Amino acid sequence: MAIKDSMVLNKKKQNVVFDKDLFIRSVLYNVKTLYRKTMEEATQQQIFQAVSLAIKDVVVDNWLKTQKEYDEKDPKIVYYMSMEFLMGRALGNNIINLRAYDAVKEALDELGVDLNVVEDQEPDAALGNGGLGRLAACFLDSLATLGYAAYGCGIRYKYGMFKQEIRDGYQIEQPDDWLKEPNPFELRRPEYAKEVHFGGYVTVETDEKGKQHFKQEGYQSVRAIPYDLPIVGYGNGIVNTLRIWDAEPVECFRLDSFDKGDYQKAVEQENLARNIVEVLYPNDNHYAGKELRLKQQYFFISASIQEAISKYMKKHDDIHKLPEKVTFQMNDTHPTVAVAELMRILMDEYNLEWEEAWEITSHTCAYTNHTIMSEALEKWPIELFSRLLPRIYQIVEEINRRFILEIQSKYPGDQNKIQKMAIIYDGQVKMAHLAIVAGYSVNGVARLHTEILKKQELKDFYEMMPEKFNNKTNGITQRRFLLHGNPLLAGWVTDHIGADWITDLSKISKLKLYADDPKAQQEFMNIKYQNKVRLAKYIMEHNGIEIDPRSIFDVQVKRLHEYKRQLLNILHIMYLYNELKKHPEIDFFPRTFIFGAKAAAGYQNAKLTIKLINSVADVINNDNSIDGKIKVVFIEDYRVSNAEWIFAAADVSEQISTASKEASGTGNMKFMLNGAPTLGTMDGANVEIVEEVGVENAFIFGLSSDEVINYENNGGYYPTEIFNNDPEIREVLMQLVNGTYSKNDTELFRPLYNSLLNTQCTSKADTYFILKDFRSYVEAQQRVEEAYKDEKRWAKMAILNTACSGKFTSDRTIQQYVDDIWHLDKVVLAK
Repeated sequence: MAIKDSMVLNKKKQNVVFDKDLFIRSVLYNVKTLYRKTMEEATQQQIFQAVSLAIKDVVVDNWLKTQKEYDEKDPKIVYYMSMEFLMGRALGNNIINLRAYDAVKEALDELGVDLNVVEDQEPDAALGNGGLGRLAACFLDSLATLGYAAYGCGIRYKYGMFKQEIRDGYQIEQPDDWLKEPNPFELRRPEYAKEVHFGGYVTVETDEKGKQHFKQEGYQSVRAIPYDLPIVGYGNGIVNTLRIWDAEPVECFRLDSFDKGDYQKAVEQENLARNIVEVLYPNDNHYAGKELRLKQQYFFISASIQEAISKYMKKHDDIHKLPEKVTFQMNDTHPTVAVAELMRILMDEYNLEWEEAWEITSHTCAYTNHTIMSEALEKWPIELFSRLLPRIYQIVEEINRRFILEIQSKYPGDQNKIQKMAIIYDGQVKMAHLAIVAGYSVNGVARLHTEILKKQELKDFYEMMPEKFNNKTNGITQRRFLLHGNPLLAGWVTDHIGADWITDLSKISKLKLYADDPKAQQEFMNIKYQNKVRLAKYIMEHNGIEIDPRSIFDVQVKRLHEYKRQLLNILHIMYLYNELKKHPEIDFFPRTFIFGAKAAAGYQNAKLTIKLINSVADVINNDNSIDGKIKVVFIEDYRVSNAEWIFAAADVSEQISTASKEASGTGNMKFMLNGAPTLGTMDGANVEIVEEVGVENAFIFGLSSDEVINYENNGGYYPTEIFNNDPEIREVLMQLVNGTYSKNDTELFRPLYNSLLNTQCTSKADTYFILKDFRSYVEAQQRVEEAYKDEKRWAKMAILNTACSGKFTSDRTIQQYVDDIWHLDKVVLAK
């Protein structure tokens, strides 16, 4: 999905040097030399490749200039380590950040080519899945735009997590073959290849001075090959790098083993390499999946740190000063093995003593926590960890031993503290504990989340080392999610307040002046309507469902997890449908409920929720008796490129997670930026959104985080009481098991029913307080409808949401990381 309208920047602002004639010649040359075709003969994919390579020529010039400037200025570099980078499409974003969109569009118009169609040829890069990966992508955009030296470090997944297909209402996982066609923007860099070792054993030799030297032997090797992707800063000439690692065998094929009949041994290394980079988050419901995940993590971390140190040592001769020029930011617990790998390199390759290596490591590594969900705080079985990474495990053991001594010194005789805080305990290696102990900074990603970490989940660590803890509320890049995703609104904003908001989103607050202006309200809502028409066409093309752009577009798009409570949403839709069937005469404003979500392949209740949503949709959408007053749509394969259209069209932003469970959320910010009020709990960044826009411009419901935590710690919530005493809720829940939405299998949705009402084990029923919050949610939805009917009130709310979104830019978040954690030097290219 590409931009359907010309970019909206003031022509005077587009003072970037972009040679349109040279670009046209470059496109024609690429089509001729790559495909031996004219423009008229070339396919759309071939034209996309030719256009992308022409843009890449411009980008590479800036990339070279940026690297030269970095070489001369020698700024401190942040290496942002993440298992995910949910980048979206590159072409349109690169053109926008070059500030060349109008010129490119005009050039292609002259060639008889539609830029929108060209952009649609590009697959979304399958390098991420959810908010964690999209945040990393936004951060890279902001780092380049603000002029800070940075590398993103990750894995070049061949098939991503999966491409989602919906068949008979069920999620089917298909390989996301995004590299089937060449990726025109990537550069293969074999000259920076690194070798990564797995398994084997560790030997120790003592030299004449009594120093021990550790050596890993008998290992399997994989060669890590970097591919570099350009990260283009907006209008400043800076181009940073996303470095993603591919895996290749050190020996492609062992003919001697093959000749002896050992065919598996012959291709052993090739299989090892291929498996590491095939998919993001392999199913870890079994041992092999856990092992593969740990291999993936160590693979990209080892290669990245090896290269970072090699790069540092080319310009410096004192490894002890590494923290002055390098920082490793660990994006959640996945990259935490970086701590031990850095220690290994410093001790085993640079012959530092433990204390020297620890001094460097503990001033170089920093940790971002993204969750309070214990399941996401990674823990590895000792047997697996020590067998796969024997030298790394030795180092972790020693870090743990020394840390326990610190605990015992601070809390003498308190075995409970050791049990709660030890890195290795009860047969497991606890990666979050390792990250906190070694990191010089530990940050949460929303104020509420950070406070819960300090007072609940990581309380013991906060009490012992409070100076490490800080908050950095997440943000999003307005360049992707307004300038590119919603060009009509972006143009309107620029026309009213100028273009400074593109690099300083705080300036968008000037729109508050227009919140009560009838003309501005009409223009704003007309833009929303046009975006709803655009999305309605997409849904008709992809889902075959006709929806009314004049209905309320009530949207919940995000990773599917029980705590995010898509189940609450669909149960409420079932409730509304029941009400309409019983009382067809009631005054009911038409609603279109839009979902988009992927469920992890092994997460059965999440996948069953997708089936329920689609089953409810099948019944409601085909019931002519309700006259189209409710429509339910599940958008297949939710991703960045269709998300841009969804955010632009949404009227209502569903942010309904159980209070205390969502670390931050960033979808809430994207909806807000595009003028959709929040319907949500006081969870994650919702709290700060409400502070910015005012509670009167949001629809808040449900238990508070303190109330949820109190129930979890002290009990007192019995969902069966609600079931027994509320006949309308009981009717909805019984429809899960009486065939209303599963005529051929009344037991199909029994697991969802049991998750809410497991009478044999009430302490585990309704873990996420869906029934407890249900009535409050119904009441909030009624408030939404009443507000929407008042056109002027709704328009004012929508404008104020956009006008108050300035805090939630990733530019602000990154500047706070720079000021408080990384201490980077801003680089400005000479003109």
